[in-house]
Amino acid sequence: MNIHEYQAKSLLRTYSVPVPQGGVAFTPREAQEIAETLKGPVWVVKAQIHAGGRGKGGGVKLAKSEEEVNTFASQILGMTLITPQTGPQGRVVKKIYVEEGCSIAHEFYLSLLIDRATSRLTFLASTEGGMEIEEIAKTHPEKIIRVSVDPVAGFQSFHGRKMAYGLGLKGEQVNELTRCAKGVYEVFVNLDATLIEINPLVLTSEGKILALDAKMSFDDNALYRHQDLENLRDLDEEDPVEHQASLNGLSYIKLDGNIGCTVNGAGLAMATMDIIKLYGGEPANFLDVGGGAPRERVTEAFKIILSDPNVKGVLVNIFGGIMRCDIIAEGIVAAAKEIHLHIPLVVRLEGTNVELGKEIFAKSGLPIISLDDLSQAAQRIVEEVKEAA
Repeated sequence: MNIHEYQAKSLLRTYSVPVPQGGVAFTPREAQEIAETLKGPVWVVKAQIHAGGRGKGGGVKLAKSEEEVNTFASQILGMTLITPQTGPQGRVVKKIYVEEGCSIAHEFYLSLLIDRATSRLTFLASTEGGMEIEEIAKTHPEKIIRVSVDPVAGFQSFHGRKMAYGLGLKGEQVNELTRCAKGVYEVFVNLDATLIEINPLVLTSEGKILALDAKMSFDDNALYRHQDLENLRDLDEEDPVEHQASLNGLSYIKLDGNIGCTVNGAGLAMATMDIIKLYGGEPANFLDVGGGAPRERVTEAFKIILSDPNVKGVLVNIFGGIMRCDIIAEGIVAAAKEIHLHIPLVVRLEGTNVELGKEIFAKSGLPIISLDDLSQAAQRIVEEVKEAA
């Protein structure tokens, strides 16, 4: 789950990470009123969407008067903001964040994420603030500082000092950076985050460290422990189909292809998408129905896949361990009949109650193609979709 910049900054402030003062506004008048409560003479007006690169799309403006805050707010609110991360369709801006400006001496990059290769939490820091970390890694990999933290021992002062010295900080700035990094680490661990990115983290002309921007993502599987975080969810920023899937206990991500996939298990789902591409097709989604889904969840999964107008065929790949093949078959048949299936459907079942599942398909009266071999099933659905086209 992602949250907005203003929400991320509020959480950082709770953990003593220094951030500028500001407020969220939904109208130009509210934006001006917020500016009147903040120190000038410069204010920053920022579009609030779940995507980076807002400045490149015209979603970040520097205002030099309270009236100009109102003007920029009028321009940004309601606009369809297109950035490298939104795709060509863009996002409609429904709220903005107004904060006091600052005098910047230098911009840095700072983030914290999970490094699965080392089983550590890893800080990434760079003197090239304001740039995307992917671009830094490509053009100046030597300028990326990596500091790994063993979660058993936790964050220690030497972690902060290593980053600070690498960024060229001196004196009290080293202590400030260390305190800032410690706060970021505590937010990450205590709130089950998966990514915290501050870009830029700035050194002001007064010699102070300040988080000028903030992006946070959280582990959906841990939200049951954090109802306060769940309340920060902005459904306007999420794909409505993906949200509907999550309400039904399904892991669903829409992709750009035309072959829908229904699979049980994340690893099997990725392998299924790979083999579709191997035979020249393009998967339309990632969908994991889980290990012990009831018939109703399977039916809902199938309906969600077929609600995508780009889907021209469906491949079902089920390995029946905890999940029984007859339950999958019943759910698929129920959904196919309800929505009057009119596109090719190839099913590969293996495991618990596989013969019962095949029998259900055979008696359904539906044009379901049942195959035992995954390679044959993937090749067949690709051929069927191409032939139908």
